[in-house]
Amino acid sequence: MDNYLKFATFQSPEWIPVGLSILPAAWLKWGGALENIVLAHPQIFPDYRKGDFRNMKLSGLYTRGKKTDEWGCVWDSVAEGYDSICIGHPVKTREDIHALRIPEVDAGLPHGFMFLRLTYLRGYEECMIDFAEEPPELDILIGKVLEYNIRQVRIRLASMKRKEYLISFGDDLGMQTMLPTGPLKWRKYLKPCFAGLYGLCKQAGKLVYMHSDGCIYEIIPDLRDCGVDIVNPQFRANGLDNLTAACRGEGRYKIAVNLDLDRQMFPFASPAEIEEHIMLCVQALGSREGGLALSAECAADVPLDNVEAICCGLEKARMFFSKRSYGFGVEAKEKHD
Repeated sequence: MDNYLKFATFQSPEWIPVGLSILPAAWLKWGGALENIVLAHPQIFPDYRKGDFRNMKLSGLYTRGKKTDEWGCVWDSVAEGYDSICIGHPVKTREDIHALRIPEVDAGLPHGFMFLRLTYLRGYEECMIDFAEEPPELDILIGKVLEYNIRQVRIRLASMKRKEYLISFGDDLGMQTMLPTGPLKWRKYLKPCFAGLYGLCKQAGKLVYMHSDGCIYEIIPDLRDCGVDIVNPQFRANGLDNLTAACRGEGRYKIAVNLDLDRQMFPFASPAEIEEHIMLCVQALGSREGGLALSAECAADVPLDNVEAICCGLEKARMFFSKRSYGFGVEAKEKHD
């Protein structure tokens, strides 16, 4: 059994899985200076090779200019290396929902495949009015998006090799301080969708990884009900105490967490504050049995000294519960105590 599977199933991994995602804009800004940091931390970037950043190919949404997706939604980015936002919403009225055709193109399961897709199609404000007023067209729209996603999940599962045990999804369900729909309407309209999609994965014997930005701690147990094995929530939007309560109980209140560290602090914090933040998260959510991974993300606004501090902090956290810990783990803490 590999280490990541041990983490996901609470079977005492040898180390905490850690990772740092560097956004394209950061590579375009820092170039070789950033590469020097990456090459100095092979535990964080085991697959990176010198010069890789020079061969970086930007995906469509990270290229400057407008583009249209398979649903007819229009996207725009004002600069190379920065993600696009949806600016064109094809389903402008509720009457348009009836005429909306499910795409024939199989474009997979991009970030925002279910809830956010509703907002891309209708526009955020109109979508929120739909959830508030609950017209029959809301069910029709959800049904069309769900039908498309069921097809994509089945295609993805059919293409997976037997040894592949994990299928990943991403959909931002929360805002900074709350769920946009509220938990009751999320459970009424969206929970059945995720349960159906993830149920297909469970029937195929796969683990389910679910990323969501925003404040989602209220529905993390519901995501567990839907079949999610690993949840990837944000530190800042949820708060460490709320995440501990939602993820470290028993039954539906116990779920593996790949914690998205506090990216809002990274541009402004000192290196010492970054290390303290990482260790606080490990102590709150980690244990010898596993269930904790750590992820960080750096945009172009994160200073290089702080990128280095994140790497060092992740390396220390990685071995916190390991017998090979080098002075930062539980053995050192117990000896000090």
